[in-house]
Amino acid sequence: MAENIIKVKSFAFALRIVNLYKYLCKEKKEFVISKQLLRSGTAVGALVREAEQAESKLDFIHKLAIAQKEANESDYWLELLFQSDYLDKSQFQSLKNDIVEINKILASIIITTKQKIGKQ
Repeated sequence: MAENIIKVKSFAFALRIVNLYKYLCKEKKEFVISKQLLRSGTAVGALVREAEQAESKLDFIHKLAIAQKEANESDYWLELLFQSDYLDKSQFQSLKNDIVEINKILASIIITTKQKIGKQ
């Protein structure tokens, strides 16, 4: 059975966000923005997992669309943390690359699933 790339990548991203949250709280004493990022960054993977048990193709698309929104929100919080000097450029760029990749994969899955529905 093939590896579920979005499941793996969204979980790895969530883990990175949890570790970033711990770092920001302990080292930078930043609690508000990092908590927002913790919520949205971990929600992406949770929604991907939830989509695995979708009741229909439309439900599957809906859950992944919400995951995409959470990914976009995470991107916002990362940008804000970077622009406010809580993240250095290398920390930011690495996380930014991950969330951009996750967003592209989610978009591709949503588009492909919609196309399959249209052919039925």
